[in-house]
Amino acid sequence: MNKLALILCAIVVWQIGVWVLAPARQPEAPKAPQGDGRAYGPNEKYLVEGRDKQRQSAINALDMPWGSRCSGDDRKQFISGLNEYYYHRNNQTKAYPENFGKAGADYITAQWSTADDRRIDRLTQDAYARGYLKPSDFRGGAEKLVATVVKNERITGKGCQG
Repeated sequence: MNKLALILCAIVVWQIGVWVLAPARQPEAPKAPQGDGRAYGPNEKYLVEGRDKQRQSAINALDMPWGSRCSGDDRKQFISGLNEYYYHRNNQTKAYPENFGKAGADYITAQWSTADDRRIDRLTQDAYARGYLKPSDFRGGAEKLVATVVKNERITGKGCQG
């Protein structure tokens, strides 16, 4: 064997040895979002307006006559108004802490804790207890938040069942 082939063979053996014997790299632990100190992004003005519209839509749905909440287009309107509200509330409650850290979590918690929000939750609990809705009526993550809102309620009425 000539010297060049011997050197190349030594380099290949050395490289394989490094790969085999080197300690495995530990994956980096996911870091908690730190944010940049801001609690929200540049389009927050529009999201605040959207939250107001979603609240009004939910209140309109909850103000519908009890008898119209069980079938047809009125039923769709009732569930849709609440689904839209709880969908956005659920998504924002998850996204703000992910995007803006603790400042975002504190901010969005305050945004969804108004007197209207408490009223919507109370009326949702009442509609559930009377049998006019159930969490499985909702979609897109709204069902999880509705289930949380009504978790301590007991169904006492038959509402849409008879």
